Amino acid sequence: MREQPKISVRNLYKIFGANPPAMLAKVRGGMGKAELLAQHSHVIGLQDINIDMHRGDITVIMGLSGSGKSTLIRHLNGLIKPTAGEILLDGANVVGYAGARLRELRRFRMSMVFQNFALMPHMRVHENVELAQRVRGDKGTDAGKNALTWLDRLGLKGFEKHYPHQLSGGMQQRVGIARALASNSDVMLMDEAFSALDPLIRTDMQNLLLDLQKDLEKTIVFITHDLDESLRIADHLVILKDGIVVQQGAPQEIILNPADAYIRRFVNDINRARVLRAESVMVPGVIVELRTSGNVDVDDNLESLIARAEGDATRSFVVLRHGAPAGTVRMQDVFRALVPPNSGQRPLTADAQSAPVREERAS
Repeated sequence: MREQPKISVRNLYKIFGANPPAMLAKVRGGMGKAELLAQHSHVIGLQDINIDMHRGDITVIMGLSGSGKSTLIRHLNGLIKPTAGEILLDGANVVGYAGARLRELRRFRMSMVFQNFALMPHMRVHENVELAQRVRGDKGTDAGKNALTWLDRLGLKGFEKHYPHQLSGGMQQRVGIARALASNSDVMLMDEAFSALDPLIRTDMQNLLLDLQKDLEKTIVFITHDLDESLRIADHLVILKDGIVVQQGAPQEIILNPADAYIRRFVNDINRARVLRAESVMVPGVIVELRTSGNVDVDDNLESLIARAEGDATRSFVVLRHGAPAGTVRMQDVFRALVPPNSGQRPLTADAQSAPVREERAS
């Protein structure tokens, strides 16, 4: 049985307009987004959101433009107040926090990394990293030492005295991550943190985040509109559409068992051989009578299994977890998993969506 979630979002609603409380009953009664806008000039931002985010996991919230993902993350640290619902942090409802309690939440419990870096241009790198600590009252010497430690950890040693404009985009985002980590908060919120970076730098930043997470085991909430990024870093993936959770769960499970046509259109367009892993298609336990061709790891992707089997669909492998047998994978199941459900359906692309989708995909 898993421990209490670090963050629980319960029955969360956000309605934008002149009188959101009056609209809540209409939305709960089944009135949709288009109807509410047309008849009452109110907009549904989030509708009945329920998500558990566990300690040490990376929870990725993804969706296209207007899905509500950035609205959701801003509820967690009180930047936006909900129309209804609860946000539990270690079991305590933080909705309604104000004044000193809200400042404490933002200074000590949650840090944030922004898409546009949000560095102070007139401050040197080390001053930017120290900022959160100094604002909350830490001693200057302690803040300085801690900042240098994190700058070294993120590969920025020697750039302490530089100004942000003297750094590349990837280096600036490393400074933003160092600042968030230096605050030593329980939770790190990352809102489209890598979206402004070039593809190669973006991949490097994803690798950096995963490497750091192995040691730090932070509770990370990561917002993105990029499915490949989601599948690469998520422990728990939540897909939003029009302010509603369409599907959530382990990324591998979502790929193999999409909940509806909308999710199928997302996952049909990915390279399944590179994303799916041995654990997703294995049969638990070792089948003694089955003749196997060696061992593979639970985290090996299907592409590597195909290479090991030399394309032979008759082969099988023992799947190891932490060096111990966990299951058996048959290559016929590997090849079957490469075929998306309803694979003849048109993939979800920017061209098939509205103008706002095209704008976000280009960002």
